[in-house]
Amino acid sequence: MARVSYVAIEEVPEKLRPLYEEMSTYGPFASLVGAMAHRGPMLEHVFGMLLDLKKEGVLNRRYLELALVAVSQVNTCEYCVAHHGPFLKVQGVSGEGVERLLDYADHPELDDVDKLVVEYAIQVTNDFNRVRDGMFERLRAHFSEAEIVELTWRISLCGAFNRFNDVLQLDIEAEALEKVA
Repeated sequence: MARVSYVAIEEVPEKLRPLYEEMSTYGPFASLVGAMAHRGPMLEHVFGMLLDLKKEGVLNRRYLELALVAVSQVNTCEYCVAHHGPFLKVQGVSGEGVERLLDYADHPELDDVDKLVVEYAIQVTNDFNRVRDGMFERLRAHFSEAEIVELTWRISLCGAFNRFNDVLQLDIEAEALEKVA
């Protein structure tokens, strides 16, 4: 059971309702949206940024979901794995492949770029102060600087979401549980 209540759309300022509505259709994130809605600026700027990034589509969705699931598995955030695992399945990774994502080195469903993304997500999550220039040389071979910046930000932000969701013990929505099953 969540440690905070969930704010309903009717309880948020009128100007934030379209954003609340749009985030609720982004995926089955009602618990996260409802918890974050306690603070209008967080709802507005964090979710507004996520929607803007999605609309721009600079970072390939497959790489984004690989990174988010890897970070969430490292941090054992059941909420985020339950929500992003199905998105990764849409990107062509089987349920079994999602479960063993952290064993990326010999993962049969991942190509070399996929493996690099997972390796980078793990390193940024576990050992961010020791990411070496060699990693960036490898990233630059496949990604623009804008993509590297967004990938790094989304990995870092996912770690924050993992902590937020777990500390507040947000409920995994029934719709998300159905997708995982």
